[in-house]
Formats: sequence, C-alpha cells, structure tokens
Amino acid sequence: MNVVVLSGSIVGSKTKMMMNEVVKQINDYDEQTNVTVIDLAEQDVQFSDGRQFFEYAGDTGYVAQTIMDADALIIGTPIFQASIPGTLKNVFDLLPVNAFENKVVSIVVTAGSPKHYLVAEQQLKPILNYMKAQLVQTFVFAEEKDFHQKKIVNDDVLFRVGRLVEDTHLLTKTFKAIREEAEDAYGF
Repeated sequence: MNVVVLSGSIVGSKTKMMMNEVVKQINDYDEQTNVTVIDLAEQDVQFSDGRQFFEYAGDTGYVAQTIMDADALIIGTPIFQASIPGTLKNVFDLLPVNAFENKVVSIVVTAGSPKHYLVAEQQLKPILNYMKAQLVQTFVFAEEKDFHQKKIVNDDVLFRVGRLVEDTHLLTKTFKAIREEAEDAYGF
C-alpha cells in the first residue's frame, strides 16, 4: 500500500507534529506500508497555471505525481483565518478533477479555536468529494490546548490518530478488493 502523508502548510509546527505522529503510527500499524511524506514547507511548489499535472517539473511535478500515484492520502492542514491555507488549495488546483478517484483520503486538522472544526466539514470535505475521494468520514481535530512545548499532550488525540490510521488502512484495502472484484466480473 502506497500512502502519501501531506503536511499542507509552509508555516507553523503543529500540523507537522501531527503528521509526524501519523507516520509513526502508520509504521507501528503496518511496517509494510510504503509511506511518502510531503511537507509543503520543504517543497518549492509553483502556482497552478492550468497545465496538466504531469507537465510540471521540479518540486511541483514531484508533489503532483506522488499524490497521483498514491493509494491513500492523509492530509494535514492548519486552519488560518477560518480557511485552509492557500498552499494546500494550490496543490488541489494542480491536480485533475478526478485526482482522488479510487483513493482513500483522510484528514488531520490543527486549529486555534474549537469553532474551526467546521472548516473541514464546510470547505475541505466538499473539495475532496468533488475530486472523487473516498473519504474516511471521521477526522482528527486538534487545537491549541492539545499541544505543549512542541509536543502532543492529549492522549485522546493520539488515540484518534491511531484510529484514523487504522480506518485509512482498512478502507483502502476494502475499496481495492471491491474494485478488483468488479473488474474480475467482466471476465476479460
């Protein structure tokens, strides 16, 4: 299984901490899973200009192609000004409309306010649904009080990350089996 863990911001540390925990728990859950981490803070991704994703070179081409090649995607995003960061939206704009077809997508959100919980529901999930993602319906939401001195201090958040990893893994395997069964039914 090929899983991409995407840290969707170029600033801040909480989302990166959460995505590092996701990677740790994926490795603990199934060390056979191939995990690729894309931290947008470490990439020089240009703005989408309407080209096909495979026409981009450099970091932009790498990010787009890596996401397109994934079986599953776990997206981590902070909430800034009651919205997802423009860097994450730009990644979506680089990809075709059906980029997430036959992919399982999970969400991890960090925010400064409990009210920002709705951003994932009202902004991020509709984008992912439009792009044909098979969404893990529950997502991990962590806020300021869940962190202290650059560490996750809320055990419930750690438990929810573990559950998200398990759900992502099981859903990816299930959808793969369903697709294979449907393809085998054609008999050619």
